[in-house]
Amino acid sequence: MTFDDYNEITRRRYEYAVGIDTHDWALLRSIFTDEITMDFSSYSGQPSATTTADDWVAGCKLLFMGLDATQHVMTNPIVDVDGDVATQRMYMKAEHFLQNDQGSPDFALAGYYDDKLIRTSDGWRIEAVTLTILWNRGNRHIMELAMARPSREKHHI
Repeated sequence: MTFDDYNEITRRRYEYAVGIDTHDWALLRSIFTDEITMDFSSYSGQPSATTTADDWVAGCKLLFMGLDATQHVMTNPIVDVDGDVATQRMYMKAEHFLQNDQGSPDFALAGYYDDKLIRTSDGWRIEAVTLTILWNRGNRHIMELAMARPSREKHHI
């Protein structure tokens, strides 16, 4: 594995966090292959699913535009490369905020992402993601409230 490979692979996960937190949906979309397999069963209880990256990003937009703010922090990357395929495990902590009249305004969770990436003509792209949750705290209900809010563009300073 070269330093350039390591740097580009870890950058994809960091771009994931930045794309969500700044609502840069083009950046978020750019890190994925066209078809992706997402396994968030540790969080949602739903089985792993294969979908288009466009559909995944559209779903993220619906959720995250409904929240007042988020902050995703990624740390401790472990990367392995075998030719044009790579795996990465990176720890994460995600904070979500929404003022509401149904409890605490915050929900946090932490764990790690296991990513499978492939080298494309445009560089390394994420092809599959598995999220493993180690802990959570706060008002998980704000995630449902966020999905029910009317979509709106927000400006960040």
